[in-house]
Amino acid sequence: MSDDTTERAKAHFFAGNAHFEAGRLDAARADYEAAQALVPGRPSVLANLGVTLCRLGQWDAAIERLDAALLADPTHRDAWAALGLSREALNQWAGAAHALRQAIALGALLPSLYLALSHCELRQERWREALQALDDALEIDPREPEVWSQRGHLLRESGQLKEAARSYEQALQHGAEPALHRHYLASVQDLRDPPPPPPVYAGALFDQYADDFQDHLLAQLRYAAPDTLLKPLLAEGRRIGLVLDLGCGTGLCGRLIAPIADAVEGVDASHAMVERARASGAYRGVVHGDLLGFLRASNVPADLIVAADVFIYVGPLDAVFAAVAARLASGGRFAFSVERADPGRDLQLRPSLRYAHSREQIERLAAAHGFAVQAIEAGPIREEQGRPVMGWYAWLRRAA
Repeated sequence: MSDDTTERAKAHFFAGNAHFEAGRLDAARADYEAAQALVPGRPSVLANLGVTLCRLGQWDAAIERLDAALLADPTHRDAWAALGLSREALNQWAGAAHALRQAIALGALLPSLYLALSHCELRQERWREALQALDDALEIDPREPEVWSQRGHLLRESGQLKEAARSYEQALQHGAEPALHRHYLASVQDLRDPPPPPPVYAGALFDQYADDFQDHLLAQLRYAAPDTLLKPLLAEGRRIGLVLDLGCGTGLCGRLIAPIADAVEGVDASHAMVERARASGAYRGVVHGDLLGFLRASNVPADLIVAADVFIYVGPLDAVFAAVAARLASGGRFAFSVERADPGRDLQLRPSLRYAHSREQIERLAAAHGFAVQAIEAGPIREEQGRPVMGWYAWLRRAA
């Protein structure tokens, strides 16, 4: 190899470094690729190119370069870190965890790597190792709110509620988003009068699940609420005027009721869910927003208002019942499902981050807001870990 070739490779390599540090990742990739063409197999070039491709989200290409770099130089900690993150992005949990452990062992002591390692261990159902990764991160810096937050989630999901509460308190103390973390904290405290969720909660939760939400509900969770709620109404064989679908999600209720309705309108807190519902073709219109605002935005009376498995993310329902009563036509119907609260409890916020309601509360709210109870029936809403989650299905009618 000539000195000129080496010098040109160096020039591209250092230019790539400058672009990378400045955040110009496409330019960095071009210079690293030019350097690689001049000096094929150079570990430093392969490693930096692989790290750049990882940052660009080109996971397969990143892994190819990083594997080659580490074969030549297994002590390159940044290459191990990028390899771990790339494999994590491709759901290669075991390989990702191995690479992340190597990076940490070589001194890459970043909270983000410990969080990624914990995630990979958790996806392999290695709960103890997942928790250990978070504890190791906190030994290095006990002020990391995201680590405390993830520790709280892990402990909450494994039923260690007191320790989960301590983790959420630490997350709040060190600057975690306050509204969400107060909600998480309340979910592990079994409060007698739990507060409503923060406005951002439901939208943020379901935006990330919209693409596979419907298949997950129907195939894995055996989601029964829309069919159970609407089956009695469909069996009547009568047309319904305007139907409002609260928390419409991807449009499961809309598709069922649309054939016998003059019009169906929906609302959901998730942008992604709204797009899926609109694409279903079952709705005259779908609004992004909160259900109370949606109900109050128009005076056009509705003949049916349906809310399938929505109030588990709402909590207290007094305001909802008032808004529904105001919007329903005389004799209009209100059909909804809720999770069933434990005996002696009217309202619970559970560690699942879902609310549960009692039959007695439904009956009191119905009486207070002018509804006649047509039926309240117990039944499964969905499955979790192969076990049915029991709920109440309610059919109410607004007094004429």
